[in-house]
Amino acid sequence: MTTPFVCLVIVAALPYVLAGVGAFFRYRQLGTIDNNHPRLQAQQLEGTAARAYAAQQNAWEALALFGIAVLMAHLAGADGAASSTAAIVFVAVRLLHAVFYVANLAPLRSLAFVVGLGCCVRLFWLAYSAPS
Repeated sequence: MTTPFVCLVIVAALPYVLAGVGAFFRYRQLGTIDNNHPRLQAQQLEGTAARAYAAQQNAWEALALFGIAVLMAHLAGADGAASSTAAIVFVAVRLLHAVFYVANLAPLRSLAFVVGLGCCVRLFWLAYSAPS
């Protein structure tokens, strides 16, 4: 398995990890986890619990773009070292993004988001410029 694919597995696991973090804060704030109506309960969340839930949702959104970028780079035969670097940086900043989101560090969260988006753009560029 290539490094970008390993990174894709990590990014795919991140929303599930954040679901656990969110469940911890949800229980701490509301005293229960409503597994029958989790989205309704999520609307009641405030502060750290709400940010943990939002970080999970954002991780799902990032997974889609990153997954497509990794697959396009791979299928196009893009440079492996450059693809690996972009994928590793993406994983690092997405982990930081989640931490910054939960910790309410919005400027750092936004910076991590932009760097992660840049990594995806880099993967798309590598796919575009790969020798045919």
